[in-house]
Amino acid sequence: MHAASAIDTLTLAIPPFRPLDSLDHVADHLLQAGYEPVLSVPIVDAERPVGMISRHQLHALFMKKFGRELYGKRPVADFMIRDFLSIEADTPLAQAAQYLTRHMRQPVSEDFVITREGLYQGVGAVLSLLGAMERQAVQHSAQLGHAYRELKASQAQLIQSEKMASLGQMVAGVAHEINTPLGYVRNNVEMVGEFTSQTARLLHAYRELSRALLAADGDAAQVTAALDSIEALEALIDPELLQADQSTLLTDTLYGLNQISELVSGLKDFSRLDQAPTDNVSLNDCVESALLIARNSLKNKVEVIRQLGDLPPLRCAPSQINQVLLNLLTNAAQAIADRGRILIRTWAGEGNVCISVQDTGKGMPPEVLKKIFDPFFTTKPVGEGTGLGLSIAYKIVEQHGGRIRVASQPGRGTRFVVELPCPTVTTPAAVSARLLQA
Repeated sequence: MHAASAIDTLTLAIPPFRPLDSLDHVADHLLQAGYEPVLSVPIVDAERPVGMISRHQLHALFMKKFGRELYGKRPVADFMIRDFLSIEADTPLAQAAQYLTRHMRQPVSEDFVITREGLYQGVGAVLSLLGAMERQAVQHSAQLGHAYRELKASQAQLIQSEKMASLGQMVAGVAHEINTPLGYVRNNVEMVGEFTSQTARLLHAYRELSRALLAADGDAAQVTAALDSIEALEALIDPELLQADQSTLLTDTLYGLNQISELVSGLKDFSRLDQAPTDNVSLNDCVESALLIARNSLKNKVEVIRQLGDLPPLRCAPSQINQVLLNLLTNAAQAIADRGRILIRTWAGEGNVCISVQDTGKGMPPEVLKKIFDPFFTTKPVGEGTGLGLSIAYKIVEQHGGRIRVASQPGRGTRFVVELPCPTVTTPAAVSARLLQA
């Protein structure tokens, strides 16, 4: 069994002719059944092809004046093409097509002989080869399409894995960020519960006084006792102050719950898969979202300076852009050993919106700088980095039609600039903004 891609899959079992067969004999047989698919027929001597003769040749000879009478009895060997096209049966289709393209005469009037170890096997029709090449091209195209879809799916899974790895590194910090407001929310609720209990006792005392006053058989002693109880409670509880304290506690509680809600919402938006359509968002909102998630990594160590410009809506996948920004922010924080600053700037450029993340960290030497976007390259200790963060960030920005640039100096810090296309930016204002911000 030969390979399915071999040329022998196109072999036509055409009976060959002998060199001494007459032209009349060949012409008569070409009109019979079995020879219709071919433009030419082989001449074989001792099982080895020695030439080809085509319908075109026979037609040209017999159309001459008295052509059949002059040439019909002569042997076909006198007229056959000796430098005929011959291809081995195990030749791949693509290689066979290249051979025919280089050697075929124009106009196309002959086919090719198929041999195995020099022995005649049959004839291959040019049109059959073209059809096989077309089918193979369609098959290869389908395979490439399938491979491309698998690659895209793998890239999406890789991006998601890196995203979840980034979140995993921040889980403790995010938990702390949630526990802080959760702690004082719980404390406030407990205090409101105590105030509610005190209020209930005061209301009960007023109810006893009302009953004493309204009772038909009540006496002055009961009224006096109820008044004494109320006076004692009011000495402990100032109703007006109690109401003000409760209002303050409830306001603080709602503030804490809103903080928790923002953190949970940020985590949800950041961790979801971006298979939904893109949306129009503000790049400044993406900055705030990334800062919210990275807050625990930054506080007590990094002073964040925001210089956020007026930006038009950006058409993008928000959580992917958040992932890029979070990676830049965490890398900047990790580059700062003790204390330092991160300057975040946004501005509208010429047909794009830009964000700059600049730190006062340790910086990078040139040999590291040129490799930072390479997959799996990392300067972090084993177990602390995958080496995929910046590579994926680069890919995300590229898929959005933008670009990411970096400049760094050892001992002075690093600056990343991300540019994303935004056609709604007006050119004159954009140019002025870019000149001012650069």
